[in-house]
Amino acid sequence: MPFYIAAPVSTFDLTIPDGDHIPIEERAASEVTHIQGVSIAPDVHAAHPAFDVTPARYISAIFTERGIARAPYTESLRGLANSAQLAAGSR
Repeated sequence: MPFYIAAPVSTFDLTIPDGDHIPIEERAASEVTHIQGVSIAPDVHAAHPAFDVTPARYISAIFTERGIARAPYTESLRGLANSAQLAAGSR
């Protein structure tokens, strides 16, 4: 089943070698254990990552405002990022 991502070029950090090196923000457990300050769960540790990382092998393509990136993503995203920098420099 195809899996597509839509994201602006500015959200990609091309200095990171792969998805294993992306730091995942851990949000406060109370965001999933409480509603308006009232506990809705037992007193347990709750993991609440702000996002996850989909392995590149499962991604069919990435749609951006600069075009479509396809595997290998390091190369295609770098090309789209460079075109965005060139466009910004011509303004």
